[in-house]
Amino acid sequence: MGIGRLDARHAATGCAGRTARSCAKCVALVLACTVLGACAGTPAVPPPVDLPSAFSRDGVQPRADRWWESMNDPTLDSLIDEALRENFNLATLWDRLAQARAVARREGAPLLPALDTESGATSTWSDRPDRTTTSGTQHEEDYRVGLDLSWELDLFGRLRAARNAARFDAQASQAEVNASAIVLTGQVASQWYSVVEQVRQLALLDAQIRTNTEVLRLVTMRFRAGQSAAADVLRQRQLVEQRRGERAQVSARAQVAAHALAVLLGRPPVEVVFPDAETMPVPGPLPQTGLPAALLERRPDVRRAYLDILAADSRLYAARADRYPRLSLSAKPGFGAEEIADVVDNWIATLAGNLVAPLFDGGRRRAEIDRTRALVSERIHGYGQVVLIALREVEDALVQEARQRDLIESLEAQSTLARQTLERLRDRYLKGAVNYLDVLDALASQQTLERSLVTARRELLDFRIALHRALAGSFELEPADLAVVEERHEGRNRRESSETTS
Repeated sequence: MGIGRLDARHAATGCAGRTARSCAKCVALVLACTVLGACAGTPAVPPPVDLPSAFSRDGVQPRADRWWESMNDPTLDSLIDEALRENFNLATLWDRLAQARAVARREGAPLLPALDTESGATSTWSDRPDRTTTSGTQHEEDYRVGLDLSWELDLFGRLRAARNAARFDAQASQAEVNASAIVLTGQVASQWYSVVEQVRQLALLDAQIRTNTEVLRLVTMRFRAGQSAAADVLRQRQLVEQRRGERAQVSARAQVAAHALAVLLGRPPVEVVFPDAETMPVPGPLPQTGLPAALLERRPDVRRAYLDILAADSRLYAARADRYPRLSLSAKPGFGAEEIADVVDNWIATLAGNLVAPLFDGGRRRAEIDRTRALVSERIHGYGQVVLIALREVEDALVQEARQRDLIESLEAQSTLARQTLERLRDRYLKGAVNYLDVLDALASQQTLERSLVTARRELLDFRIALHRALAGSFELEPADLAVVEERHEGRNRRESSETTS
């Protein structure tokens, strides 16, 4: 059963308060789903928004679902593999998926007959003698063995609709796991390169502090020789201390970024990860963006939104079927006797049919139909919003990466010019042709540009990561084995305790 059970009147009701164009899109979605709703999986359904024919830019690198491997960073590969195994938020979603699948099995159980077995023995004592006894107490025993078979005939599809709704919920939970895994990979990559950037900034600040300290030594020598003013020495000392203060801030940011990365990996924050290298990778060619329609078929969050529509539609059908009569059958074959040895010789069977039809419920069933109809309309509009967000994420990343490359090119040119300016001003200062304040400004500007360039290159990586996330589809996943995770943590704790003791 698919969304094909919806009708145009239902879609129009859900569009109350919307524009005529929005209502028309909802109706178009419903009609499209009518044709394709019976297909397995997620059909290529036109969304309730107008799709562009293509994205603003396209690349040449083939798109891969395991997108992080295109970064050519083995450390990043190992970190993401570890996060997919041990991240607790992702493990929580696996648990929810297991619950949803169990609910789907439970909701499908009423479609099959229920069979129970029962057995018992009864002893009765009475102080009234009958004609066959002379004593004043009567004792009777009764032994029973039987089966109890019950089955509700799903005449109007109510039970099947409830089962299908639960199945769509389970599929939506699977799509949520896949979508969250993609988000997690992006978070790990972004956090890793944030740590790399801070480490690179620390190395750059250390070099700048050494340079500024050397300049301070030279200015101090000139001051002692009467060739510089005391203010020149003080300004250079201030610049040295400024870089030292900035280094303390960057060191704190590096630690905090490493803590966040450790938590994403399922590790305690004390188990930080720092890069061995101080360089950041340069993004390769732009990946192929493909067609917007293909993106919607690929993204798991769009698939989940569509499955939510199907689940709500199934519940709407179940609510409508709940107004019709229910027919149930029951059978109770069994054996009974006063002596346990005679049980199998005496049998009895009961077959019954029960027809129940609602007459008056105070409008409860009608209200449930109205609620589920509004729920379907809500899911349709939510589906449209998810589609728009998916398209926006791709376009945002494309624009940001293009403009970021322009920014990096400009910063590189500025850095080159600042370095040339500093060299010339320093030569003229040594010859007494310019004031030291000009040299100091040029030195501070050149060092600031160096740090800005490092940050800009890390931001370029973030925009490429965002583009990969926006284009990515589902990849093979396995549920996290929390027992293995806990055992690994316990082993790590034991090692730390033994190291502390020794």
